[in-house]
Amino acid sequence: MAEPTMPILPGRNRQYLRRVADASVASALNALGAVVIEGPKACGKTETARQYARSEILLDIDPEAQRAAALDARLILPGAVPRLIDEWQREPLIWDAVRREVDVRRSPGQFILTGSATPQDNAIRHSGAGRMTVVRLRPMTLFEQGFSPGTVSLAELLDGCDPPTGTSTLDLPTYAERIVIGGWPGLIGRPVHDAIAFVSGYIDTIVEHDIDIISGARRNPRLVRRFLQAYAQLIAHPAKLSTIVERARGIANGEAPSRWTAEPYLDALGRLMVVDDIEAWNPELRSRTRLMTTPKRYLVDPSLAAGLMECDPSRLLGDLNMLGYLFESLVARDVRVYATAANASVYHYRERAGELEVDLIVERRDGAWVGIEVKIGSNMIDAAARALLRLASTRAVRPAAALVILTGTEYAYRRDDGVTVVPLGLLGP
Repeated sequence: MAEPTMPILPGRNRQYLRRVADASVASALNALGAVVIEGPKACGKTETARQYARSEILLDIDPEAQRAAALDARLILPGAVPRLIDEWQREPLIWDAVRREVDVRRSPGQFILTGSATPQDNAIRHSGAGRMTVVRLRPMTLFEQGFSPGTVSLAELLDGCDPPTGTSTLDLPTYAERIVIGGWPGLIGRPVHDAIAFVSGYIDTIVEHDIDIISGARRNPRLVRRFLQAYAQLIAHPAKLSTIVERARGIANGEAPSRWTAEPYLDALGRLMVVDDIEAWNPELRSRTRLMTTPKRYLVDPSLAAGLMECDPSRLLGDLNMLGYLFESLVARDVRVYATAANASVYHYRERAGELEVDLIVERRDGAWVGIEVKIGSNMIDAAARALLRLASTRAVRPAAALVILTGTEYAYRRDDGVTVVPLGLLGP
């Protein structure tokens, strides 16, 4: 199987590290009047947009543009196309102005909007149907950063192709380092201590500034931080909001958000795209098994969880249980990026009685699905294979395209029972 290739970009920045989402952006610009690139702050939205844009307005740093947009959003639309309007959500009336202008021009590739928060009233986005589409950008995967050759393709696994064998060069200390540094483009090639300082500042900004702006109300920074710390401690767990609040109360020795104040926190953090939960899978089953519907809790990048728990690589290597959960968070981030490129969604499977659970399910729109168990080491591979085979043979009606164990080990191979073991360091789109 040939190594996956990334699209050649027409942009001006030769140092740009190509993203899996680039193909989606290019396709959208060829078909529709506007494309919206959404993602958390610092994930690379502006640089991705600049690979296509021929003019730009940066609303977060240009006060004149802000004043013009507030006066009449149409004032900032003229310019060479595609025209980039960065952080468009700072003036929500821009959405309707762009929509109307797209109708007038009747030509694709007119505008690129980028945003690091979704509007509180998401209904305005539906008014763009047929004129613009949304591309979600997450922090960079190991493949995008150059740590994985991508020789095992998630898209080909969904097609039922046999994955190649291979060897990953990544070891546990490297994975621990990649968890702490994360997938932030600005940290490529930077040392761990720089990443720790960056993530600490990132969290401070969310807690002390961004959550107030996006929620439209003053929030207690101490309680927001404790809520996030509890979230981090429950990474990769299907935890109810009440469980997160109780964990926050334990961290704070009683001073913690209530269930009622925590709901606005969760909503705001979701609209900031910092929280990135995975919903439960609800397939057609052979049995009448009752499934858990609670989402599995994740932050958009494992470095945020590591930062909230004050973990550096050496601390993670000394706590293999925590390393395992954060490794699963690393896997979830990468799998979601690759799944989106394959027009697939990511879920988790867990039965209410706890009898069977599978970490991740990737399901394409045509119903093809891949079951994934995540095990950082080799000691639990047999148990993971049994869970996958049980799900495929006794629960799911449709046969799996592939059953995969993603690991932090060295070798990719197919077991005698048909389950494939793949190092995360070989996975790609």
